[in-house]
Amino acid sequence: MGTVIITALVTLLAIYALFSTLKNKNYLGFALSVVTVAVFGFFTVMTILKSGFPEA
Repeated sequence: MGTVIITALVTLLAIYALFSTLKNKNYLGFALSVVTVAVFGFFTVMTILKSGFPEA
């Protein structure tokens, strides 16, 4: 559960970085943000699919 929350927060911050670096025309930062969103987003989705949502 904690892993999903942490990776989801990193993914959300990377999405914010995508728009911020694109607005500032920082293309290296944009490329690194795309890679970060791809890696952490994939890890977040696959962790949710494999482990499922926790029961309340």
